[in-house]
Amino acid sequence: MAWSPEEMCEIAAKTELKDGYYVNLGIGMPMEVCNFLPQGHNIILHSENGMLGLGPSPKPDEVDPDIITAGKDTATILPHGSYSDSATSFAMVRGGHIDLTILGAMQVSERGDIANWSIPGKMIKGMGGAMDLVAGAKRVVVLMHHVAKDGVAKIVKTCTFPLTGKRVVHRIITDYGIFDIKDDRLVLIEKAPDVSLEQLKQSTDAEFIISS
Repeated sequence: MAWSPEEMCEIAAKTELKDGYYVNLGIGMPMEVCNFLPQGHNIILHSENGMLGLGPSPKPDEVDPDIITAGKDTATILPHGSYSDSATSFAMVRGGHIDLTILGAMQVSERGDIANWSIPGKMIKGMGGAMDLVAGAKRVVVLMHHVAKDGVAKIVKTCTFPLTGKRVVHRIITDYGIFDIKDDRLVLIEKAPDVSLEQLKQSTDAEFIISS
């Protein structure tokens, strides 16, 4: 049985969020990690459109159309939160002040290359902030489904989509398992319940070793 998106977000929160961290959460599923912050935490969530101190996703009666994330999802901001222009927000990213970023991806290679902004042939508006985040954050974690909707592997030997960054990913959390990238090698840390090693090998277009 593979992990659900909620379980993946909870795993990411429990294993990656540390007290005192400044954390950026990417568009889509990674943003849901904000709903699993540990109790009594001192973790500051950052959104590159200029918010610092994001709270959990709003309930229906808490929605404020003026408070949105970089992905245009409605959000909440904590009492100690603050707002800035995007130039100041990106100065924080580029200055190395983000301890952790959790992002989605279309492909991740066994060396830690990430492609998460463009599918060849598809019209897009631009790269967004991911290029800065993978270059500026101290730790990069990818949170994504193990295979695409058409069943194609997303963890690959070599990325075929346009790259966002090279050799920048530290950990991959999917619905099938958790992988670390160490010395350009893919290492399986944990697998989801009832997901067999054979299933992992068949759905992963890259070789991996098993952690002791």
